[in-house]
Amino acid sequence: MARRGGAPEVNAGSMADIAFLLLIFFLVTTTIETDAGLDRKLPPMDDATPEDVIIKQKNIFTVEVNKNNQLLVEENLMRLEDLRAAAVKFLDNGGGVGEEGERCDYCRGDRDPASSDHPNKAVISLRNDRLTQYSTYIAVQNELVAAYNELRNREAERLFGRSFTDMEADYLDPKTQQSVKDELKPRIERIQGMYPQKLSEAEPKSN
Repeated sequence: MARRGGAPEVNAGSMADIAFLLLIFFLVTTTIETDAGLDRKLPPMDDATPEDVIIKQKNIFTVEVNKNNQLLVEENLMRLEDLRAAAVKFLDNGGGVGEEGERCDYCRGDRDPASSDHPNKAVISLRNDRLTQYSTYIAVQNELVAAYNELRNREAERLFGRSFTDMEADYLDPKTQQSVKDELKPRIERIQGMYPQKLSEAEPKSN
């Protein structure tokens, strides 16, 4: 019986094309998760010198997190769960006049003359230590942002019968119709103007 020749060769000429098509398929169909960062808007650059901007100390709410992850608010120890209420009380004080010389007629605070004059003058200054745990840093950030949202939601409910966070979510949703966005934009800007988020972060301390 005659033997056959060598084993039949496999035609691998199209393997490169198949691999290339599979690579394109996986690139197109794979979802790449991205980390969500902190929403912060940096101030624009200008020619102003530090002497051009004068902020009264009573309009600055100092928050510091030390290397032991302890929270110091106005140089006093405070629990994290009390931070939001303290920030709301400061921002909503309305003890004086605003940038345009008007009093805050929508503020519901104590109008303490020793605290912030107006929400558009109130600044929250946050500083952490380089040894502060990241989880603590984020938790403090969340509480401060929540203080702004609490006040914004209150005024949005009063003026428009809907929370600010819901309106903002719809405005940022790409599925929302443009006509709805056009209606939401001036409302969102009005609420943001009533309680502008002035959250300043100082250079971390290093020991």
